[in-house]
Amino acid sequence: MNATRAKLMAAAVAVLRDEGMAGLSARTVAARAGVNQALVFYHFTTLNGLVDEACRQTVDDSVEFYRTRFAAVDSLVELLHAGRELHERERAAGNVALMAQLLSGAQRDDVLGDAARYAMATWNREIEVVVRRVLATSPLVGIADPAGLARAVSASFLGLELYEGVDREGALAALDALEQLGVLVEVVDDLGPVASRALRARMRRTRRGR
Repeated sequence: MNATRAKLMAAAVAVLRDEGMAGLSARTVAARAGVNQALVFYHFTTLNGLVDEACRQTVDDSVEFYRTRFAAVDSLVELLHAGRELHERERAAGNVALMAQLLSGAQRDDVLGDAARYAMATWNREIEVVVRRVLATSPLVGIADPAGLARAVSASFLGLELYEGVDREGALAALDALEQLGVLVEVVDDLGPVASRALRARMRRTRRGR
């Protein structure tokens, strides 16, 4: 990647993390990157175009970092443990603050909205791979929707990341509750064949009744 482009992308992410949307401008990004302001528009056409590309790259880097970790996950409880690790790393790196700013800007700008959707879709795909794998031998296979469950996990962690800024203890308690649900799923996995068939039948009736 061109060195100037890389500097501008890193600077855009840094400004968003540290100063939020209110502090974001071509001038502040260029100053953080140590380059001429005109280079923002030369390389990216618009400021939001720069933010879009920078945020997508940040998400891709984070997902790549966790891909090996996700590949070792063999249960929903382990997935939630990995989610805790991810949560702490992303918070320390400032990416929680970055996502909060993206979601805020998405309400007013389609480019930022696309960046936020890209971030969520990218994490959803990674988590869905894990969910499909851990459900493959579970009594819940064919009943639980892996794509929907992956989105629920993603939405839970995203919401908790934002919630944590207001009530950290409450967010940690919610993470504990999610892990307890994961344990419950493992208990279901250990049911015998008769109980498993009864559970599957009950869940099918519940889905048909919706």
